[in-house]
Amino acid sequence: MKAFVGAALLACLSIGASGGAPVNDALILGDTLPPNLSDFGLLMGQQGLIPAAGVKPYKLSTPLFSDYAEKYRYAYVPAGKRITYRADGVMAFPVGSVLIKSFGYPADLRKPTENLRILETRLLIHRASGWVALPYVWNADGSDAMLKRAGMRIDVSWTHLDGQIKSISYAVPNVNQCKGCHSLDGAMMPIGPKARNLDDSYLRTANIDGLPAKIDPIPVWNDPASGSIGTRARAYLDVNCAHCHNPRGPASNSGLFLNWGQADRVALGIGKRPVAAGSGAGQFSFDIAAGHPESSIMLYRLASIEPGVAMPELGRATAHAEGLALLAEWIKAMPAEDVK
Repeated sequence: MKAFVGAALLACLSIGASGGAPVNDALILGDTLPPNLSDFGLLMGQQGLIPAAGVKPYKLSTPLFSDYAEKYRYAYVPAGKRITYRADGVMAFPVGSVLIKSFGYPADLRKPTENLRILETRLLIHRASGWVALPYVWNADGSDAMLKRAGMRIDVSWTHLDGQIKSISYAVPNVNQCKGCHSLDGAMMPIGPKARNLDDSYLRTANIDGLPAKIDPIPVWNDPASGSIGTRARAYLDVNCAHCHNPRGPASNSGLFLNWGQADRVALGIGKRPVAAGSGAGQFSFDIAAGHPESSIMLYRLASIEPGVAMPELGRATAHAEGLALLAEWIKAMPAEDVK
């Protein structure tokens, strides 16, 4: 893996850029598909790790798992425009906004800011016609990223958390696959920046109408101090699964709804027989078999990388061992009588 970035440059993420050319609002609002990421003027520096003026970095309390990739998130809102707060779901970003997410790997996951290689940067652009998803792949020297509407695969290796070398064929999605997750009532929509999952520093410095004085954040999935096993498991499912598994999402026909506010235990999968899993259910009978993670369809599918079985269907070539361990602990603690 080629090494590019050290901690000194990553420190710029918290500062942003004060100079340089302005963001190209006309290009954002237009109907063209620029061939180079640099055409927008959103990110600067090697591998685009320095946000331009007006582009704000943000973090998520519990992020989506993407094959252990490090992710760098930014939001651009045109000058004079404001975001509208929503208590549930993604906040309403005005036309002309861009949500930006860069994916990369350090040489060693135990040193996430050292020897970082950014592979791709995905844009969600809010145009008058709706949201548009564009994937850009960085060139070998990290000077720019090129539009890859058809997606592509990139071989990548790193030293894993256990000290072992791990290698995968990393998938950059094509534009049609983006809608497979970024869909609400059939329309392309963002899925990440929900107020309850955003860092407070972003919420208090962005221009947001209707923002309450206090927001109860969802727990950090891997931080026991932030919540119980159950609430952390629910946060993990909300972020990793609920963009599809909700009554208005692509998996609405499954009847399995994993959104944070879901109170119906059967809709959460507890004692629920699958509606549309097909062969993906394996030999198991319930989405969640209370007290028995080893026979729960949910964990079976999250642990698999086999096409037709693996969930999520897109965006990963590995299983998230740590996330699976949390969910298994949650399910094991459930009273077995919850399953009929």
